[in-house]
Amino acid sequence: MSSHFDIVIIGSGAGGATLAQRLAPTGKTILILERGEHLPREAENWSAKSVFIDHRYRTKEHWYDKHSKPFSPNTHYWVGGNTTFYGAALMRLRGSDFQEVKHPGGVSPAWPISLTDLRPYYDEAETLWRVHGARGQDPTEEGDEPPYAHPPLKDDPGIASLRSHLETQGWKPFHLPLGVNRDDQKWLNSPCIRCKTCGGYPCLMKAKSDARTIAVEPLLDLPNVTLLTGRKVERLETDASGRTVTAVVCSTLQGEEQWTGDIVVLAAGAVNTAVILLASANAQHPSGLANGSDQVGRNYMFHTLTAVVSLTAAPLQTTFPKTLAVNDFYHNDPRGGFDLPMGHIQALEYMSGQTLEGQVSAILPPSLLPGALMDAAAERMLSFLVISEDLPLPDNRVRLGTDGRIFLDYTYNNLEGHNRLVKTLDQALEGFVDHKHSLSEHHFQLESLLPLYGTAHMNGTTRMGADARASVVDPTCKAHELDNLYITDASVFCSSAAVNPTLTIVANAMRVGDHLKERLK
Repeated sequence: MSSHFDIVIIGSGAGGATLAQRLAPTGKTILILERGEHLPREAENWSAKSVFIDHRYRTKEHWYDKHSKPFSPNTHYWVGGNTTFYGAALMRLRGSDFQEVKHPGGVSPAWPISLTDLRPYYDEAETLWRVHGARGQDPTEEGDEPPYAHPPLKDDPGIASLRSHLETQGWKPFHLPLGVNRDDQKWLNSPCIRCKTCGGYPCLMKAKSDARTIAVEPLLDLPNVTLLTGRKVERLETDASGRTVTAVVCSTLQGEEQWTGDIVVLAAGAVNTAVILLASANAQHPSGLANGSDQVGRNYMFHTLTAVVSLTAAPLQTTFPKTLAVNDFYHNDPRGGFDLPMGHIQALEYMSGQTLEGQVSAILPPSLLPGALMDAAAERMLSFLVISEDLPLPDNRVRLGTDGRIFLDYTYNNLEGHNRLVKTLDQALEGFVDHKHSLSEHHFQLESLLPLYGTAHMNGTTRMGADARASVVDPTCKAHELDNLYITDASVFCSSAAVNPTLTIVANAMRVGDHLKERLK
């Protein structure tokens, strides 16, 4: 095999795999380097104990917080990246998310591109990734979006009752856009079976729209696309001018390898993309590759996330609850009294007793949590994720220690609107009664701000911008300081917005792919 390719892509997650998929029809030779392996299809894919307690598929590496305390990040290194384990919520950023927005904790900066630039790619991505949804329900929609190619998933009885309850309070809950291969009308032949093991699990049925299923596997038999697993990229080398990446150096079980490409694309995730650039420092780039602006690794964001768990007195009729979302408070409080953004609410996946044990294992060991108690709690649980915008702060950053350790310096910020939204949800749940069970009244709530090890929705460490003094890549996602280096993961995000990032990663990678097709002719 030749060691030279037209395009070398580092990472097979949403950004890397989508770019490869976009460029494959050109006939150009494409190499995808993935540090992980193909995820085995095995019974443990559906085991709460294996996934949440034993952490069978999670990385074993440790990162370090700003106090040098080690933690195990909730990150997965497999073909398809973290999308293999995500909850399949696929939402567009709002038009205002690309503009400068004032928040209680500061200002969310404008992007150098707009919703108009991504609109056709959002349309295409929603179809390709089999997004199920309903237009006209979400009050923050622009109003010119085309209908979804697939209808929304039906609510379970418990969620239908909750939807009605929220509507009586004047809220406008909408069907959460989900990427799954499901037809509720022809459920007998649908790969998706609406199981209890969706978000957080790999899909044993391959019915979840993730990067490995949608983008990687369709490429594996193409003669011009090569996927090599077990390749952890350590650094990039340049020519004497520092303007061209001349080698991609990776470690394998067999030793060090080098690969070359006319175009090199980083899509290793917000933390590891920054780490690779910082580790690639040389005489021309003494602070790290593409880091003349001192922005590589800075502006780390991972959303302000609170899991709100409400228990009912009687079991709740739901096994697939993640079909409801609320954006009424995305821009402000429509009731008045708070005219700044608060955020987004979405129902979470079903949590079994062992899922709960795993979620609290950092606080209490599973041996102290009776299984029967946790199972009973799971049957009575409504779980929500409250998402608010995390602002890009230069001191919230990824650093690389001299010994190779990864440091994640982070301080929570912009909490006022978020705390208001959590309180608003709590108040809205008071008095919720299942129409069939008069005793199943909302009883009490547990709230937990997602800790640093959650590492969900990471973005912002190689921000996009027109000004090379304040950003890492230009609006086409090419590094300002290099002629052949691009980045297509969420690290290029200028702001985190308050919705799940995957659809935007996919749409932006499609956009960059079209730019590269034009460049490569």
